[in-house]
Amino acid sequence: MLRTKTIADEESDDMRRIKKVQSLCRGWLYRRRWKRIVKEYIESPQAVNLRKRNRIVFELVEKEGEYLSQLEILVSNFLRPFKMAASSTKPPVTHEEINCIFLNSEILLFLHQIFYKGLVKKLDNWPTLFVGDIFDFLLPVLVVYQEYVRNHHYSLQILTELKSKSPDFRALLKRYEEKPKCEGRTLDVWLTYPMHQIPRYILLLHQLITYTSQHSTNELKCLENAKSKLEELSKVKNISSSSS
Repeated sequence: MLRTKTIADEESDDMRRIKKVQSLCRGWLYRRRWKRIVKEYIESPQAVNLRKRNRIVFELVEKEGEYLSQLEILVSNFLRPFKMAASSTKPPVTHEEINCIFLNSEILLFLHQIFYKGLVKKLDNWPTLFVGDIFDFLLPVLVVYQEYVRNHHYSLQILTELKSKSPDFRALLKRYEEKPKCEGRTLDVWLTYPMHQIPRYILLLHQLITYTSQHSTNELKCLENAKSKLEELSKVKNISSSSS
């Protein structure tokens, strides 16, 4: 009786070993198969396009953040201090001249604060990053850019005349331009940054459209519409030449 039990125990141990080996083999085969599936997906055209598209979206968000910082400096470091100076007892510049130089700058800052916040929020949906509807917000207010673009040459002309005729204005401008946040860049440069933005959007939209799936019909429609509207705006006098 004791001998029979021992043989049964040995058989039971053998079965456990066999089952363990089988389990290890199945696990190895499963992991191998899963790695193959993952590798095939990663190297598939759809996945490659998705990664390229997401990199473009990340670049869009990064560049928008940089542009927003530029607008903030233009408004906080130049426009608002000049407005205060124009209200002083001996103003080195008039409110009318300030309005001519900085036409729509504060409105652009406000719009892009909202636009940037919307773009950042879209990153929560990674890895599926659809941003076409965010441009729908920007398109109706392109008239603000049209006015800025048409006024840009006149803006620089007024600035040049003020620097030429008013020592007080030159001194004040020099003080503002020498602030560390300006990094040695003059007001002329800060006023030109909005002229670069529309061509940058057009380029990024073109790249996004290239890597957007044809099945994402709503996203494609929004992106193509935005690109078309921005290309129309880019034809306004000075915008292309100023951004080159």
